[in-house]
Amino acid sequence: MIAKFNLVLFAWVLLLGNAYAQPDGSTARERAVAIDKVAIVPDESADLERLAAGLRRPWCIAFAPGGDLLITEKYAGVRVMRKGVLDPDVLPGGPPNVLAKVDSGLLDVALDPDFARNRRVYIAFAEGTMEANRTAVWKARYDGKRLTGGQVIFRAKPDKAGAGHPGGRILFLPDKTFLLTVGDGYDYKQAAQDLGSHLGKTVRLTREGKAPADNPFVGRAGALPEIWTYGHRNAQGLSRDPETGEIWQVEHGPRGGDEIDLLRAGANYGWPLVTHGIDYDGRIISERTSAPGIERAAFFWAPSIAPSGLTVYRGEAFPDWRGMLFVGGLASKSISRLRRGKETGLLVEEERMFAPLKKRIRDIREGPDGLLYVLTDEEEGELFRIRPSSAPNR
Repeated sequence: MIAKFNLVLFAWVLLLGNAYAQPDGSTARERAVAIDKVAIVPDESADLERLAAGLRRPWCIAFAPGGDLLITEKYAGVRVMRKGVLDPDVLPGGPPNVLAKVDSGLLDVALDPDFARNRRVYIAFAEGTMEANRTAVWKARYDGKRLTGGQVIFRAKPDKAGAGHPGGRILFLPDKTFLLTVGDGYDYKQAAQDLGSHLGKTVRLTREGKAPADNPFVGRAGALPEIWTYGHRNAQGLSRDPETGEIWQVEHGPRGGDEIDLLRAGANYGWPLVTHGIDYDGRIISERTSAPGIERAAFFWAPSIAPSGLTVYRGEAFPDWRGMLFVGGLASKSISRLRRGKETGLLVEEERMFAPLKKRIRDIREGPDGLLYVLTDEEEGELFRIRPSSAPNR
C-alpha cells in the first residue's frame, strides 16, 4: 500500500547566548534548548510505501545479497524478511545474556564485507544485568534459517549499572575494520573524556574484535587501544559517504544539543566539557559550546529531535538528494534532510519529512535499489520504503 505524506520544511532561529535574560526570566540559552512543539509547515509531497508491520521495537535493517532483509527487534531477536514477506519468528541462535530493558537490548546488525562468501553477521547488543552490563559485539554465521557458531568478540570496559545510553551502531570501513559507538552509560558522562574507558567513545575493531595496529591511541600509556574518537554522549547514527570517504556520526545531546559530527581519528568531540544543551532538570552542564582542542559539531539541534539512524544518500533514484544526510528523529517523529553548503561546507537542514506519519523514526538506510528504507520505533513497528513521488508536477 502506497500512501502520500507531505514533506515538511522546518526553520527556526537558534538562540545561542547564555547570559541574555528574556521577559519570562529564562536565559536565551535555556529558551534555545527548551523542549517545545514547533510548528511544521507542509511543503512538497512524496510517496511512502509500507512493506511490513508488526515489528516489535525494531532497531535496524541490513540488506543481504539475494534480497533477505535482517531486522533487529530490540527486546526479541533478529527477524528476516524474504521476498517481501516477514518471517513470524525470530532467527534461532541469537546472542545470550541480553539486557533487554529501556535503551538496551539488541541494537545494530551488520554484514561482513565478505558476507557472500562467509555468511558472517555482527550484532551489537547490551550484555549483562542492570547491576553490571556493557555494550558488546557478537559474531555468528547466518545460513538462511538460523544463526550458528556465535561468539562475543568485544566487550566494552568497564561494566556499568543501568540500561541507559548503550550506543550500539556498527559501520564497516573499506579496510574491513569496523566502527562501533559506545554510549556514556547516562550516569557516567565524565568517562567520555577518560581514555582508560570505552564509555562515550567510538571504537575501531578488526573482524576478530581486536584493536587495529594503526588506531590513534595504540601504545599510549593509560589509553585503551580500541578507541578511535572520544567525547561522545550516546551516538546511534553512523554513516560513511562512499564518494568522499567522510564518516558522519549523530548523537543524542541532553536537553537540546543533539549533534552531527564529522569524525576524525583521535579527535575529542567534547562531551561533557562542551555542549549546546542543558541537563534534563535544567542545570547547566557546561557554560562552553566550544573549546581549544575539541572538534566543533558540524550541526546541532535545539530543541532536540532525539536522533537515531543516519545515512548519506548516494543513490540514483533521487538525483537531487545525492550527497545529502538523512537523520531519523525519535522525538521529532520525522526524518531530517540536510545538505552541505557548496561554498561554506556547513550543513543546513532543508526539510523534515513525513511528520504527518506521527511515528518515532528509528533507522533509515539506503537500499541496494537506491531507495530509502525506514523503521519506526513502536511496539508495533513498521518498515517503509521512500519512493520517488508519483504526483504530477505542479
